[in-house]
Amino acid sequence: MKKIIILLLCLSSTLQAKNSVPNIDEFIKNTSVNNGLKEKEVRLILEQAKKKQSIIDAMNRPAEKKKQWHQYRAIFLKDKRINEGLLFWDKHKDTLEAVSKSSGVPIEIIVAIIGVETNYGGNKGSYRVIDALYTLAFHYPKRSPFFTKELEKFIVLTHKEKISALETKGSYAGAMGFGQFMPSSYLMYAVDYDKDGQRDLLNNIPDAIASVANYFKAHGWKKDQSVVHKASVGKKFTSLKKQNLKPSLTVKELMKMGYKTKQKLADDAMVSLTRLQQKDHKEYWFGMHNFYVITRYNHSEMYAMAVYQLAQEIKEKQQNIKD
Repeated sequence: MKKIIILLLCLSSTLQAKNSVPNIDEFIKNTSVNNGLKEKEVRLILEQAKKKQSIIDAMNRPAEKKKQWHQYRAIFLKDKRINEGLLFWDKHKDTLEAVSKSSGVPIEIIVAIIGVETNYGGNKGSYRVIDALYTLAFHYPKRSPFFTKELEKFIVLTHKEKISALETKGSYAGAMGFGQFMPSSYLMYAVDYDKDGQRDLLNNIPDAIASVANYFKAHGWKKDQSVVHKASVGKKFTSLKKQNLKPSLTVKELMKMGYKTKQKLADDAMVSLTRLQQKDHKEYWFGMHNFYVITRYNHSEMYAMAVYQLAQEIKEKQQNIKD
């Protein structure tokens, strides 16, 4: 009896702490009303969510902001990850070929995304998604609006796709599965590829492969078109501030500023200019539309370049095996 009383007191204390968080009651009510869910069920889920300081710490030091390109590249362009990409390709060859054919997204790009995101499923995240989203929604003010929406979508997702709200694990930002989809992306772009009645991106690799391709297709991937082209600068060139990820300059404009590429591109082709820091020099790249599409997955030019270069390494080795 004493243990029961202590447990009830702990639960009561936890609930009071949760209720003291600004807007949590309003969140529970709105999530319930907007999505046809029972308020008590939403509240029960949130009562069991925990604030994790380690999640806040991780959000404050993302690799894309703390590392230079040569350091960031070294994380992903390793022989082990390239070779495991080949194994993943070989193991899921039939699915990859069918999905690539129907979507127009190259196999190597799909494989590289899963390779960069989770090392082909080897590291899908160790945080409970509910803890990550709760922490960032109610204890990380500068990103609270975004993560509050994702928390709502996660609760809807668990109900709709019949996955556990309390046991599902993912990244410190609440991304899930082989392709690390945020809840809103999961709801919008996930595909039930094997037609088993569930869009399972957590454990079902065919669903995950098709969903990554569907994400790219939905964001405008252009079949058989290039991604980036290595550029160089002359002795005199105009140093530009950091450019938008979306192509906003023509090739002709950049050439007038002293930038050029060996690839023959139309003068009016729209590109972005990407500058990446190697150990002792800067690299310049013309980013095409498909490069921009990769940044819709993660809004970082270093991320997009890591995906592209990993994809090329895997593709080259795959072709060498065929030859």
